[in-house]
Amino acid sequence: MNLTIIFFLGLFFALIGVIPPGLLNMTAAKISLKEGHVRGIVFSIGVCVIVLAQTYVATIFASYLSTNPDVIGVLRSVALVIFILITIYYLFIAKSASKPQFEAKIKSKHSRFFQGMFLSAINVFPIPYQAYMTITLASFGWMSFENISITSYVLGAVTGTFVTLYMYIFFFDKIKSKPFTSQKNMNRIIGGVTGIISVVTFINIINEL
Repeated sequence: MNLTIIFFLGLFFALIGVIPPGLLNMTAAKISLKEGHVRGIVFSIGVCVIVLAQTYVATIFASYLSTNPDVIGVLRSVALVIFILITIYYLFIAKSASKPQFEAKIKSKHSRFFQGMFLSAINVFPIPYQAYMTITLASFGWMSFENISITSYVLGAVTGTFVTLYMYIFFFDKIKSKPFTSQKNMNRIIGGVTGIISVVTFINIINEL
């Protein structure tokens, strides 16, 4: 498949995974507000270094699983249940909550870089998330597990992560009071996205039967 399309698929799925308010993007925004955009960007670069490694590991793991169809079938079923539960939670159960508070105390740019790496490293969600996404893309024939294809997807995921953090850094102070950034609306967005993923996963499982 066209490497450009694979790149943008990686970028798109990374955006979906990072856009909801969380520790990484909210920390990047707070660092930017308190210490300036440069340190926020340095923090984001540290995050992206780990995301690159995590996404690569995820695609290699997915490549291994692709040779075991029975395992993939079980994983898809488990993923379907998880995505349905997440959808139900965010659409019907989740309540508005105060945004995470993080007081930045480290001042040097180097410290911000390693802080970004550390916080990204303890967030292991991208590994199973990207593994599932790449398996799904491969099952539709939209991606292969050749080295050049994996590299394109990984670079797309890193770019998507950085773009999202960049938006938080430069625009959060201007949009934080807008209606669409409220926790309630963000819950709806997350629930809608996971709902769409659930439908796609269900269709994929049916097609494999």
